Amino acid sequence: MARILCAWSPNWAIANWRRRNPSDSPPEPFGLIETVKGARRLAAVDKAARAAGLHAGQKATDAMALVPGLVTAEAEPEADAAALTALVDWAVRYSPAVAPDAPDGLFLDIAGVSHLWGGEAELVADFRARLAANGLYFRCAVADTPGAAWALAHHGKGAEIIAPPNGQADLLAYLPPAALRLEPQAAAQMERLGLRLLFQIIGLPRAPLARRFGKQTLIRLDQAMGRADEALTFRRPPHPWFARLAFFEPISALEDLQRVSFDVAAKLCARLEREGHGAKRFVIAFHRVDGKALPLTIGLSLAGRDPVRIAKLLAPKLETIDPDFGIDVVTLEAEAVEPVSGRQVRLDTSTEAAVEDGLAPLVDRLTNRLGEGRVWKAAPVASHVPEQSSRHAAPLKPATGGGWNPEAPRPLRLFRQPEPLENVMALTPDDPPRQFQWRKRVHRVLQAEGPERIGAEWWRADIDTISVSHVRDYYRVEDQEGARFWVFREGLYSAGAEARWWLHGVFG
Repeated sequence: MARILCAWSPNWAIANWRRRNPSDSPPEPFGLIETVKGARRLAAVDKAARAAGLHAGQKATDAMALVPGLVTAEAEPEADAAALTALVDWAVRYSPAVAPDAPDGLFLDIAGVSHLWGGEAELVADFRARLAANGLYFRCAVADTPGAAWALAHHGKGAEIIAPPNGQADLLAYLPPAALRLEPQAAAQMERLGLRLLFQIIGLPRAPLARRFGKQTLIRLDQAMGRADEALTFRRPPHPWFARLAFFEPISALEDLQRVSFDVAAKLCARLEREGHGAKRFVIAFHRVDGKALPLTIGLSLAGRDPVRIAKLLAPKLETIDPDFGIDVVTLEAEAVEPVSGRQVRLDTSTEAAVEDGLAPLVDRLTNRLGEGRVWKAAPVASHVPEQSSRHAAPLKPATGGGWNPEAPRPLRLFRQPEPLENVMALTPDDPPRQFQWRKRVHRVLQAEGPERIGAEWWRADIDTISVSHVRDYYRVEDQEGARFWVFREGLYSAGAEARWWLHGVFG
């Protein structure tokens, strides 16, 4: 059963403006102004302004007339949205699945994690206390559905409301129609007709209710009561492969970070092993007491679940972590999870080591030190054009399909761009070069093989763009010192025209 925590800040815009503009004596009464359809209106007001009769949406001129001492500032919705995104990232310490509820709230799926705090009530209390310490006041409610949690957080009595499992109906019964997140016109019409509480609406026939107030009313009612599903757009989608450690006292020493990295990896890897799975990517996040999360990512070439290996890969990166006043929560998430069969430890040490024992750890160390994409192997591509006959592939990815043609060997080192040759001596039209100069050095050819004629892949492009200048005659040649080169003559032989020679690669 899902358990959803809805957190709502009634004065989100005001609180964030004051956090961005700290003052020993904040102005009161205070409001934020925005331009709506060419008119200046109040976007948000503080508690003192509400007590004086002001409200959001009111014209700024009317508000100033009612409360001459009102202090105003320009609303900053972009900054408020960025702050909400940061809050969603911070809330991952409570749940791996957090969704924003713009412009001033968020949803957390806390099913299966509330026991880490001793229960839902303790989780909510800790959540609100941490935010209050940073000047952010939130109303929170927990229910089986997002709709019920939203209704209780926005319209329920109390700042911490927890509906028992399958028990939100009784708490919703005495809330106003606006608690269903209806259109303002529909909610106002219901109240004009005397339908001021939800239990009056729940008992009405569904067909007349839909005709009078719209089908959306039935959808919202069913979502709140759990009769219809509601999709939440989680910033971090729900993830089953997640582990968390919380500390009674914040930690900051590098040795402690190394220890907890292994501990949280051991916790998650134990689950992976029980399920017969491994992961290729692990994301660890260190949550500081000031609310900032510091993530680190490592990757494995082969899916694995060895906590010692994971901790070793994380160790060099821990030095980049700035604990500031301390870290009180660490989380670890496994990505690219796939089934991994059990592997027997070798009994005969004389046999060849398995990939997991030898090459894979080396590849992992290099990849995490140099960066993803910088450790690769060349994989063959079905193309006879040299520049297009290979691609980058994962270092330990099994080979698929056919390889290169053994009858047409290619050099180990292929230049990114062919380099021109000078002072080439060769008989035309088909003989290899007898001598050439490359990088100011003369090479005399003792042995040669070829030609191998390679043309453009006309079937992949516009046939009108193909010309004889795209044809190349390749030769494998060896000079007097034993160096081997891959050279080609550009274009077809033409009497009276000087041949152009290029060096495309070297063997060995």
